[in-house]
Amino acid sequence: MPLFNQKVSPGLSIADDTDILHFLNPDNSDKYVDARTALKNSDIYSIVFQLSADLANGKLKADAPRAQGILNNPTQTSNAHAFWQSMFAQLLLGGECFAYRWRNQNGTDMTWEYLRPSQVTPFLLEDGSGLIYNINFDEPEVGVMEAVPQSDLIHIRLLSQNGGKTGISPLSALVNELQIKDKSNKLTLSALGRSIVAPGILSIKHGGLLSDEDKASRSRKFMKQTSKSENGPIVIDDLEEYTPLEVKSNVAQLLNQVSWTGAQIAKVYGVSDSIINGQGDQQSSIQMMGNAYVKSLARYAKAVTGELNNKLNANINLDLRSAIDPLGDSYATTISNLRKNGTIAANQAAWLLKESNYFPEEMPEASTPPVPISTSKDDKSTEGGDNDDKD
Repeated sequence: MPLFNQKVSPGLSIADDTDILHFLNPDNSDKYVDARTALKNSDIYSIVFQLSADLANGKLKADAPRAQGILNNPTQTSNAHAFWQSMFAQLLLGGECFAYRWRNQNGTDMTWEYLRPSQVTPFLLEDGSGLIYNINFDEPEVGVMEAVPQSDLIHIRLLSQNGGKTGISPLSALVNELQIKDKSNKLTLSALGRSIVAPGILSIKHGGLLSDEDKASRSRKFMKQTSKSENGPIVIDDLEEYTPLEVKSNVAQLLNQVSWTGAQIAKVYGVSDSIINGQGDQQSSIQMMGNAYVKSLARYAKAVTGELNNKLNANINLDLRSAIDPLGDSYATTISNLRKNGTIAANQAAWLLKESNYFPEEMPEASTPPVPISTSKDDKSTEGGDNDDKD
């Protein structure tokens, strides 16, 4: 076989337009934001923690017992909540996350191993029929696996520019904002470090031109006098005048000049800025903000269930009710309204509340059918004190 017909690599490297645009910029200073560095930003940490925790608080439900079993216990090195929150956090930071499926000879999933993006290198098959991966495991006994088929890997992606092969990190849209905030923090620290901190100014009148040593000596004596007075009044003669300094708002303005970066970060992740700073739109109600947050979680949930449905060959849904309504009061109110409107019967409402664990399973059955309490003024059954003369 001729030399130029030999296959050197098991697949084609996957590239996007950004690699071509930054080919002449080897530094890539404006292309990549390290996730570890980004987590040092309090706004990014707050959003990533809340979104990943709420997604992990949801319940992954599958219609197949084997799929449900691996979803409930995906790993042996940690609990299920920690595993899924780590997966979702990496998804929010890097735009994609990975987990290797350790399976037995029958193809049944035994355990999943979380993989960092730096451990995985995806390739496209030369005929374009699928993806393969080179994986560098931390375990020395496993080492490097080459040409791993995509069926052996859980690969969840967010926004993509190459047909869904790889994901784009949301941090790539925050490069300018993070650079501005970093420069502002350095400017603020420099301004505070070079600022003069003094409780006041002691002016000496008719004293002529005093040397620096005399001025420093008088300052030390004045401070000593202040400490010995034990918070009492300070006595000075007519040749001196003491003026306390006032705190100006310049420093506060300097600290708050880039507060808009929090809103920019929240916009990139599709949530309201009230999630990170507790303010947001003061005209919006709590229910409106809650509905918008649920829509944000649903966007990420579809990316997760889409990959799991494909790899596990099951119908999987991510129930977010426990995440957005941990006590179940809103769900119970909805069921109660459906019962009052006649949409469902009383036994159906009780069954739904038991299925959601709002009512305990051991709850005894009602001895008599419950009667709704009427609040109408025309309902004579709720009125008392009337005597029936005919009786």
